[in-house]
Amino acid sequence: MTTLTIAHLTIQETQRRRILWVALALGLLFLGVFTLGFHYVYLDFEQTGISANEADLLTSLLLAAGLYATNFIAIVISVITSVTAVSAEIETHTIETLLTKPIRRWELILGKWLGFAIMLLAYILLLTGSILLFVYLRAGYTVSNLLPGMGLMAMQGLLLLSLTIAGGTRLSSLANGVLAFMLYGVALVGGWVEQIGALVRNETAVDIGIIASLIMPSEVLWKKALVLFQPAFASSPMLAGPLSVGSQPSNAMLVYAVLYMAALVGFAVWSFARRDL
Repeated sequence: MTTLTIAHLTIQETQRRRILWVALALGLLFLGVFTLGFHYVYLDFEQTGISANEADLLTSLLLAAGLYATNFIAIVISVITSVTAVSAEIETHTIETLLTKPIRRWELILGKWLGFAIMLLAYILLLTGSILLFVYLRAGYTVSNLLPGMGLMAMQGLLLLSLTIAGGTRLSSLANGVLAFMLYGVALVGGWVEQIGALVRNETAVDIGIIASLIMPSEVLWKKALVLFQPAFASSPMLAGPLSVGSQPSNAMLVYAVLYMAALVGFAVWSFARRDL
């Protein structure tokens, strides 16, 4: 019950600081831009009379771009909202006031993680669901494996959330944010290197990408989600970049990502319990 109470207070604090409302406003702005852009592009498809296969391919491309942007926005929101959750309260000594109450340290960490996780999952569901619904209503286009794909996108956000919560127990807010975004960048570039290596059959490049995925497995989750959403489109040899998957992640890498996230949460609890306040 204490953990749930802290989660509720975390959500209230985010609302009070207007972070949640700004995130929702920007999310709605993104949805407006995407829906208008998609509508007029698809209207051009209808007027030019392209074939059904070509229309599906271009619709897939637009949808993949929208999902990728949604995924990136969720990552940014995950880091920005939680990067000061622990570190700022330690720096301002607010955490000492909380811990004078009958609250265990692990309850505080898990409560904060749970509060941010609830908001993040709702945010991803809103953005992703709205995009998929609009594309279906406008173009009659559906994706495969809807729930597993959305689950992997949510897991990527939770992975970055766990990283910032863990980092906040030892680092300043600024250093924590830099760490989170730099590790995400390493995973992103490593994923591209692995993809190019798979395309040109360069084992060294593929190995570099695998090592980057082991350092930070966030890109693995996006690739797998894209493959689940659009199997034929994502594996097209005519595409490159974040909208295609040249080397599909194995199920073992997904298990590794789950264990990685669990290890970060465990480290956050352990580190904060031993932190001298």
